[in-house]
Amino acid sequence: MSTAPVFPPLMTGRAAGDADPFLLACDEARADSDPGLLVWRVTPETLSAALVLAPESTLEPSMAGFIACAVGLQNALGALAPPETAVLLDWSGGIILNGAEAGRLRVAAPSRDPAEEPDWLVVGFDLALTLPPGAEPGETPGRTALDQEGCGGLDPLRLLEAWSRHTLLWLNALDDAEGRADLHREWRGLAWKLGETVAVTAAGLQEAGRFLGADENFGLLIETGGTTRLIRLSALIDEV
Repeated sequence: MSTAPVFPPLMTGRAAGDADPFLLACDEARADSDPGLLVWRVTPETLSAALVLAPESTLEPSMAGFIACAVGLQNALGALAPPETAVLLDWSGGIILNGAEAGRLRVAAPSRDPAEEPDWLVVGFDLALTLPPGAEPGETPGRTALDQEGCGGLDPLRLLEAWSRHTLLWLNALDDAEGRADLHREWRGLAWKLGETVAVTAAGLQEAGRFLGADENFGLLIETGGTTRLIRLSALIDEV
């Protein structure tokens, strides 16, 4: 495995060492770090990474950056994993491999106010490469890892590089309405449990109902008792 991943010209990589890449990226964003900073860490069990973004609109439309990063990760896994591996995305950030969660995406911003134009947005993920030490396969049926799904030979740094490339393509697509529509169609085809009953925790509250889809800003449309409600994607923000 190589020791120095190569990222697209608009991204700058930084190894996190023992720090949490997501928290480190948030600290750098608050300190006015340049957008495109990609902070990463690989351990024997986990691949973690976070990307600093610079939104150019109010918060809710800017949250499409979270979806671009999620779809970019799915595309990277889809390209490198065995063809039979099903990779789907839970609306709230779960990374689903063959029906079980193998990791999660997170997003942070200065606030959850949808009317504000945030100074920064950080999107990160943690992906399980192997089960935790001592864990036995099947102990937690809803959880899995790459090595449990036939992806044990996948180089995590190669995956990280692929994520950066695919994500940059989707981020660039957000510059126009057609690109956002393309992202929406791509995401809808990858959405976990679309049309089924789901339970979602956002902004500290749990909602349950039938997952109908998403609005133009990727807010969750959920039907409960014959009433359709919208949960803004910004409700997933960690105010770290």
